[in-house]
Amino acid sequence: MQDDISGWSDWTLHFSEIEEISSPSELHGLVTGIVCVTQAPTDEEWGQILKTLEVPELSAEALALLTEEAEDISHALADDALDYLPILPDDEHTLSERVQALADWCAGVVLGFGLASGHLRADEKELIEHLQDVASVEFDESDDDEEGEESYQELYEFVRLIPISLSMGRKKVPLAETPLLQKVSTRQPNNTSNVVEMFTPHRPS
Repeated sequence: MQDDISGWSDWTLHFSEIEEISSPSELHGLVTGIVCVTQAPTDEEWGQILKTLEVPELSAEALALLTEEAEDISHALADDALDYLPILPDDEHTLSERVQALADWCAGVVLGFGLASGHLRADEKELIEHLQDVASVEFDESDDDEEGEESYQELYEFVRLIPISLSMGRKKVPLAETPLLQKVSTRQPNNTSNVVEMFTPHRPS
């Protein structure tokens, strides 16, 4: 299964029981959003971040997996090959599951970016709004068809490149200079009006 290659299987094994995180995909988005702004955190720094987010202490193996993935993400976001990939379930999972995972990932990116940054460059507001819109989508069973699959792939390709844009040209700051290790009062990103009425802007509502 592609889940084994993508890392979904390992992330599901180690992170699916974390009640504070909706899914492994949301956690991967959170890591991605953080790494858009900061240098990849160390094991110890991840422990501090998770404590700030009130996530129970992880095993050494899970923490190492998180640290390694953050480093991989950092390299992928800086690579001109544009080969950054979200960790999502493969196409052996239902379309509904994949759409929800993509929505979770988008929510995670927004959360991680906001916690690490606290500010937007002039051209980034629209990018964050796109992620927020996808994070709020609701799958309809009528979309479970070939056209729905094509629409999902289009949307996936669109949003997976957003972290690259958010990271590009940004001077990565040390973790200690971010709000990440301060007490966070809420995990939810601000709501915006939804411009994506389905899980793709190319389909009618």
